[in-house]
Amino acid sequence: MRAKTYAAGLLTAVAVTGCSAQAATEPPPPAPPSSLPAPPSTTPSPTPPPPPPSPPCSVKTGACASLSLRLAWLLKDGAVVHGPVPMEPGDAAQPTPAGTFRVAWKDKVHTSSEYGDPMPNSVFFAAGGIAFHAGPLDQPSHGCIHLTDADSTVFFNGLPVGAEVQVAA
Repeated sequence: MRAKTYAAGLLTAVAVTGCSAQAATEPPPPAPPSSLPAPPSTTPSPTPPPPPPSPPCSVKTGACASLSLRLAWLLKDGAVVHGPVPMEPGDAAQPTPAGTFRVAWKDKVHTSSEYGDPMPNSVFFAAGGIAFHAGPLDQPSHGCIHLTDADSTVFFNGLPVGAEVQVAA
């Protein structure tokens, strides 16, 4: 009889456990709708790049070059039409002169008579053969202003003889 009582108790335990397991698999009741706002996005919004520097010159139509910024601009009627573009001036031994000048002459295919170096798209503006021209941006010039090939073409085409050129320190 004792075995019967034990078996009956075991059956009851199994039946109760079985019901508990079945109840646990039923889906929970739906949660009430939340009235809280959605959390803010953690993705930062992209920061726009800073605007390019303005030319530090007073020239309204012509060219501006900044020795300290190593940048150059073409301007027409007070508006920038090309630039800023990177440039490479002379070094301490052969500095590019600062001041206001006028384009004296131009030569599309020029070679330096002093150094024998090619000076494509030369726009001469200061005494001593100082010019804007195509040249390396990682080597100082002999006092000229080196521009990329593409930028030197734009400066050559955009600066007529007599145009104002201002070189700021």
